[in-house]
Amino acid sequence: TTIEDLIEITPEEFEKPSAQAIKDAINAKYSNRVISNIGLCICLWDMLDASEGLIGHGTGLVNVNVEFRMMVFRPFRGEILYARIRSSDENAITLDLDFTSEVHIPSYNLFPGTTFNHAENVFVWNDAESGSELFFDHGEPVLFRVEQEEWIDTQPTVIKKDENGDVIEERDTSWRVIGSMSQAGLGPNLWWGIGPENEGQAAAEGQIEGEG
Repeated sequence: TTIEDLIEITPEEFEKPSAQAIKDAINAKYSNRVISNIGLCICLWDMLDASEGLIGHGTGLVNVNVEFRMMVFRPFRGEILYARIRSSDENAITLDLDFTSEVHIPSYNLFPGTTFNHAENVFVWNDAESGSELFFDHGEPVLFRVEQEEWIDTQPTVIKKDENGDVIEERDTSWRVIGSMSQAGLGPNLWWGIGPENEGQAAAEGQIEGEG
């Protein structure tokens, strides 16, 4: 996505080449930030234009008007993606995509006959056809289908810290992906005999099927 913004360069960054200082400032401001109705910013893709820097009075900051493109994560409905199971509770499974864990699979979006095992804290699919118990084990690589995204209105929150400087209150998420694992080929790759060498191919085939 293309963004235009006023970027501030601190005096500590002046020793860098100008282009690198601007790129670093953009990444510091936008990386891992959710922009409403755009998605999760991953990193700077490229710079399209930049003005001459103007030094702010009394601050020493250099202000630069920049037009740039950010690489953004925003999956579309029906897309098949690869992830790992991060955690589970009786309401949902949380998946990890390495750069975000705001991916949730509600219990009603799992295979029919799936129950929650409180002893092991995992979901179990009781496959009536084979009579097998198949576990959604933590850490397992999985394929899931994107069903929708949720944008959540969050109020600005003052982050509190304890005596050691550790955060004791975190800002609520403003965006999450809701997925499903209720079709053949979805869920733990182990179930379907999918190995690391063909995970990408399986996701692509599932995406085509989902679109059809």
